[in-house]
Amino acid sequence: MITALVPKPYRTATRHVTISNCDNGTLPMTVIGRGKPVLVLHAYGMDAREFLPFILPLTTKYQFYLPHFRGFGLAKSIPLTQFDFLGQYAEDINAVIEQICSWRDLISIPVAAISMGAQVMWAYFGRYGSDRVSRYLNIDQTPTVHNQSDWQGGLFGGRQSEVFDIFQEVLDAGLAYEHFDSFTHLPHSLKRRTTDTERMFSLLSASRPRSQAFIHLMTHQTDHQLVFYNHETWKHKMHCLQAYLALPYDFRDVAETLTIPVVNLIGGRSQLYDPEWQRKVTQMLPNATEVVLLKSGHAVPLDEPVGFYKVLKRFLQD
Repeated sequence: MITALVPKPYRTATRHVTISNCDNGTLPMTVIGRGKPVLVLHAYGMDAREFLPFILPLTTKYQFYLPHFRGFGLAKSIPLTQFDFLGQYAEDINAVIEQICSWRDLISIPVAAISMGAQVMWAYFGRYGSDRVSRYLNIDQTPTVHNQSDWQGGLFGGRQSEVFDIFQEVLDAGLAYEHFDSFTHLPHSLKRRTTDTERMFSLLSASRPRSQAFIHLMTHQTDHQLVFYNHETWKHKMHCLQAYLALPYDFRDVAETLTIPVVNLIGGRSQLYDPEWQRKVTQMLPNATEVVLLKSGHAVPLDEPVGFYKVLKRFLQD
């Protein structure tokens, strides 16, 4: 009865896309709105439905497809079967894009992606090209994870070695317990170390005091709460982090040949990807425009929700 009172553009539905190397064979995708199709890809650790507050005003003109990456959100029970998780995610997204184009009888669709989702798109473009993507909104993400002699715009910029060392220490400690079925069975010290490191990552992603206060509120765990905390994505996050640290993800050659229209949205205070190096990505792309939200960190929708909405709306109207 309550659902019937909600206008159709504001109702969500879950659709499934057939993917390979998956026991149940399908990837869940939240769909909302009526109108032109838009694919939106979420960040590491996110649930795709976290985009809903930012896209609701646009759902009378656009239909948003929000796939859940393996291990997160509605797909948290779907495991990775490849160490190169970005490559496997790119395979899944190729299946998603092909299915949407088939459903809607289209040649191509617009795509917006943030952080890890944007890194997946760089991997996608490298494997499948850009024929199925009409235009692309890249949100605070360079095409390279690791700093190199000719590129210091990787994850965490000048702090990369320091932060990666912290991640490696947590990984090394956690791998000894990867055979455990539940996070609740881990030693308390490891649980505390893991959750504190995740909080550190989240706080580095945000710039605004209100955003950081929200993160503190949502992630704080007392010792008593931590005893019973069932961290369902713990193992999955470890596998992703292992690949981030080990594999030489570098898609600069892909960016240099990406001729479709690209909007490069930069958080002016991003601590994950240095804004100056992100500007170099704009220059690298053959057909790109640049938008900088000066007060935003890496988590653009959280830090600048109105600014993010305006950029997304303008991107879709172009």
